[in-house]
Amino acid sequence: MTQVLCIAGARPNFMKIAPVMAALAETGIAAQLLHTGQHYDAAMSDSFFADLGIPRPDHHLEVGSGSHAVQTAEVMKRFEPVLESVQPRAILVVGDVNSTLACALVAAKRGVRVIHVEAGLRSYDRNMPEEINRVLTDQISDLLFITEKSALANLVREGIDPARVEFVGNVMIDTLYRNLEHAVPASRTLGTKLPQYAVLTLHRPSNVDDPATLAGLLDAIGEINRSLPVVMPLHPRTRGNIEKFGFTARLDGLHILPPVGYLEMLGLMRDARLVLTDSGGIQEETTALGVPCLTLRENTERPITLDEGTNTLVGADPAAIRAAFNDVMTHGGKAGRIPEYWDGRAAMRIAYTLKGWLPQRKGASAISGIKAA
Repeated sequence: MTQVLCIAGARPNFMKIAPVMAALAETGIAAQLLHTGQHYDAAMSDSFFADLGIPRPDHHLEVGSGSHAVQTAEVMKRFEPVLESVQPRAILVVGDVNSTLACALVAAKRGVRVIHVEAGLRSYDRNMPEEINRVLTDQISDLLFITEKSALANLVREGIDPARVEFVGNVMIDTLYRNLEHAVPASRTLGTKLPQYAVLTLHRPSNVDDPATLAGLLDAIGEINRSLPVVMPLHPRTRGNIEKFGFTARLDGLHILPPVGYLEMLGLMRDARLVLTDSGGIQEETTALGVPCLTLRENTERPITLDEGTNTLVGADPAAIRAAFNDVMTHGGKAGRIPEYWDGRAAMRIAYTLKGWLPQRKGASAISGIKAA
């Protein structure tokens, strides 16, 4: 009998599900993997599965891209028959993408327990679709695994019983440590050796969908590029808007790459002097790597990267970006430290907890393991 049906939907999920699947197998928990196909680039999905050693999915919904409403609804419609067929003791969802909420909703309505890995993170910005996914998924989850202790306070504030919460650490960092020695050197990805460089990733709608905001960001990056070469793996959404707005010339001089695989991106970040990003996961990865990070957002759901790590919030204002860049180049940027339980063992903590929790009836609150309090 399948005990846990694990869900992956989009690229950010793959780095989180890989160590969880391995830990479940190591501890003897029968698990199946379902890929919703939310990520529209099949080739990139395949490369991540290969790079991370994730087993081939037992089920693939092949949902594809669409608006948030269409995508969420399509996942729900296609997931329900699979859930009925597999009949797991619980489903396990990770992160905050549309697939996370969609599958959690279906399971909760059918009386199947929901496990949420990376629970309790909050930006307190309801304009972010991911924030809606986080809040709602946590409300209907039976067991919530958190990456940092501040997440517990967020959950308690929202009325969630602390007995349902377990502090285990960060599974994305499990994946980073496991693959660091296999990271592709930056010189191989770039086809040339740069003594120093910055990495830029940009994809948030708030940054790339508005022409004035995107123009200001690209102009600031162009100025940085004159002092420090900027390497930019170009997200399809960002590329499309740059072309639509007539901004292609603003990329002149940058080292533009197509979307890269996990091991290539890990090598680029590891060897970088600086990373500029609007991604949530990269804020965590740069903290683990000890690389200064400038986050091009007004808020973050990962405050531990600011308080303990190498991350600095700079927003989208070109002057603030230039000032933060100059500070890093002059003073070295934040040194930071590795947060508690970001030690490569988070997935095993999850698996050991599930060994004691899965046999319990639905609604039981006792958790055997490392307490969040």
